[in-house]
Amino acid sequence: ILSIIIGTIMAMSSSNWLMAWLGLELNMLAILPIISKPKTSRASEATTKYFLTQAIASAMMLLSSTINAWQTGNWGILELKNKFSTTIMALSLMTKMGAAPVHFWLPEVLQGTTLQTALLITTWQKIAPITLMYMISNNTQPTILVFAGILSMIIGGLGGINQTQLRKMMAYSSINNLGWTITIMAFSPNMALMNIFTYIIMTTPIFLMMTSMSAKTLQNLSTTWTTSMTMTLSIALLMLSTSGLPPFTGFMPKMLILNELISQNLTILATLAIMTSLISLLFYLRVAYLIMMLTPPTTTPSSTKWRTQNQKSQPTTMMTPTALFITHLIPAIPY
Repeated sequence: ILSIIIGTIMAMSSSNWLMAWLGLELNMLAILPIISKPKTSRASEATTKYFLTQAIASAMMLLSSTINAWQTGNWGILELKNKFSTTIMALSLMTKMGAAPVHFWLPEVLQGTTLQTALLITTWQKIAPITLMYMISNNTQPTILVFAGILSMIIGGLGGINQTQLRKMMAYSSINNLGWTITIMAFSPNMALMNIFTYIIMTTPIFLMMTSMSAKTLQNLSTTWTTSMTMTLSIALLMLSTSGLPPFTGFMPKMLILNELISQNLTILATLAIMTSLISLLFYLRVAYLIMMLTPPTTTPSSTKWRTQNQKSQPTTMMTPTALFITHLIPAIPY
């Protein structure tokens, strides 16, 4: 865990591509034993998939920075001027964070790990690549970012609809949200950062509650009222918040992003973004329906879990109100 934190901080604070690469490598090597901690074949498979995709992304990153250094004589992150280099670098960082069209590893890796590791991969592991993308956003061609963003939104929405496994559903939710982040990165990088941090604030309590209730499938989720009624309702509301429904927190970044796109005369792009968010709303609503609309206690074919005692839910308790009700801060955001 210490190496993961140091690796991320190194990658974020460096001004040189080699140091950023070193930080990402340290981060990647440190998380491999955490992913493979459950001694199962699924976990080993997930670790191998994660290692191979991240290694390919690292090689692409080195290729991009080396070509740029060869052309310009400079290793600085802000000096990435070569168009070919910026394209390869953007693709490499998208692979690192799991955005479409290089998203294939993310659902598979999350499905093979524990819920805590899934939380780590969907939140902390995205911070360093997003920071690097933020730093090169001025030099990256907007067409590439917009294409990848819209594709991520569509794939994240369509992929999540047919899922019954909660970890895979959260992986597609992550891909969908990355789509919004990457799309706006081309026009307003600060707003992209706000979007990803809002997503992290919303996702963390969802995963913590799922861990607390050992809920891994939709069937598990339909019987969580036996464990904790408050957590069950909180998960349903957090799912609606992540989908971007007002008046919850998730609505705030989406509204600001759409406002920015329309103010830059990109109305068609904004319309596409809204339509793809409707697709993803479908599977969030299904989860909320399963939890809230099926009145407990109902006789379900699945066995119910006993109520667990002494749940350590302080972090969840603190984060849930933030993840639900900070939309009223919109006027205070200098965008």
